[in-house]
Amino acid sequence: MAIISEQDQQHLRDYFAEKLVHPVTLRFYTQRESVLSIPGQECQTCADTHRLLEELVALSDKLRLDVRDFLTEQEQARQEGIEEIPAIVLEGQNKGTVRFIGVPAGYEFATLIEDLVDVSRGTTGLQAHSREVLAGLTAPVHVKVFVTPT
Repeated sequence: MAIISEQDQQHLRDYFAEKLVHPVTLRFYTQRESVLSIPGQECQTCADTHRLLEELVALSDKLRLDVRDFLTEQEQARQEGIEEIPAIVLEGQNKGTVRFIGVPAGYEFATLIEDLVDVSRGTTGLQAHSREVLAGLTAPVHVKVFVTPT
């Protein structure tokens, strides 16, 4: 059974066809599925997140999924600022790094869709004043947005 409904899939196909300009890679850090469970290293949401991302990238030829094993590729993960899973790194025309930690479900799914468009275009919908303020930054800034399901 699909995670994204047929109606939503069609809407996203149309939306991506209109909005995506350049290719975007979704680098997904997960845990290899196994029948063995190692206490303290289980990822309860990795399999569902993987299925969701597979469905999503199937909706546009401009989206590509690159699956990485967090346990065997720890050095690469660390270089990308990934410390927990599931994690998604968006790579396209963006200047900085966009990461999602956890399952992009609920309102976060809409945020992921908009970020895919922004990363594909290499721009955002920020107002001119916000762009001016950000252009004045002289050191790297790390912004974290925490979301709590209700």
